[in-house]
Amino acid sequence: MPGTTNGSNGSTKTMGALTAGALVLVTAYTVVLGSNGWLWFGWVVLGLLTLAVAVTRS
Repeated sequence: MPGTTNGSNGSTKTMGALTAGALVLVTAYTVVLGSNGWLWFGWVVLGLLTLAVAVTRS
């Protein structure tokens, strides 16, 4: 509900920021040391979890 703050929106924003930061780190790792499939797989899983949390909280 707009205007209410129960803390859940903050945790969703935090998770979104973590996902974006992880994307930057995985991209930098890929540029410097080459691609690592497990890192990209982990980022995709984190992104899907973030999306699921955002959908269920709204």
